Order: sequence, then structure tokens, then C-alpha cells
Amino acid sequence: MAECMDEGVDPTHMCQSLVSKVAQSKQLRAVTEPDILVLFEDWLDELEMEVVGQIKSHPKADPLKLTRELGLSENGASFMISKLKREGKLG
Repeated sequence: MAECMDEGVDPTHMCQSLVSKVAQSKQLRAVTEPDILVLFEDWLDELEMEVVGQIKSHPKADPLKLTRELGLSENGASFMISKLKREGKLG
């Protein structure tokens, strides 16, 4: 996890990793999948609100500002901006 912190959070990689780990065990998947998905969705919603807030506060800032302010990787920041624009949450 320490190497992930050095590079920031990459939501795409985190999601892929989460799905992979849950899929490794049928027992774990059967017991915890709904709880993990709810936690992941809550985390992603909070992250989206933080990204939207940062962009509204600093509309001319580039994605690198998000990497510094929110601890996202460059790919994570680009992913979040693209996702939010597709969903109409960013203008």
C-alpha cells in the first residue's frame, strides 16, 4: 500500500484490484461482496464530491492539482474528470 500512496490513488486500479481479490474466494465473495461494494461506492461518491469541489473552487487548475490536493495519481485524476464529465456532474 505504501507504494500506492507514493503515486496517489488510481480508482481504476483500485477497482480492478478489489474485484480480483473478492473473486479469489467464493466464500469471501458470498459473505462480504455486498458490504465491500457498498463501502467502495461510498468512497467513490466521497471522492467524486471532493473532485467536483476542487474543480469548482479552481476551475482553471489542471489534473496535476488534483493529484496534489486529493492524493490521486495522474491516471486517477484523468479518470475521475472524464467520468464526472460523462455523467454531467462537471461542465
